[in-house]
Amino acid sequence: MVDSQQNVKKDRPVYKNIGLAQLIKYRLPWAGKVSILHRISGAVLFLMLPFLLYLLDQSLASEMSYQKFQAITGSVFVKIICLGLIWAFLHHFCAGIRYLLLDLEIGVDKVDANRSAIFVFFLGLALTAIVGLKLFGLY
Repeated sequence: MVDSQQNVKKDRPVYKNIGLAQLIKYRLPWAGKVSILHRISGAVLFLMLPFLLYLLDQSLASEMSYQKFQAITGSVFVKIICLGLIWAFLHHFCAGIRYLLLDLEIGVDKVDANRSAIFVFFLGLALTAIVGLKLFGLY
């Protein structure tokens, strides 16, 4: 009877209190990284919504406000903020499609889930680079 109780204790999951030092050393799988970035990008988009609505309002109100909009968005600092928002949107969009497919039980195998996470991560970066080149006037 004692042996069966000891086996049960050995098979139970172990809670690891991961501090900041251990968290830096711990390697998340790609699916975990994409999941965390999906949450961060969603939070960034939500928090920056007033800024985006202000830019939309300035671009549509009148000809004078459109010129003001161009002056605001002409600075490199605002372009970098916009590029971050573009990345947040594109990553959140691509990861959201991935999660919809996972909800449909498409690509739920460990290998397929890892492959799709890597694909989503780099697709978001590639699309951001393409839009960023256009944003900075390089094509």
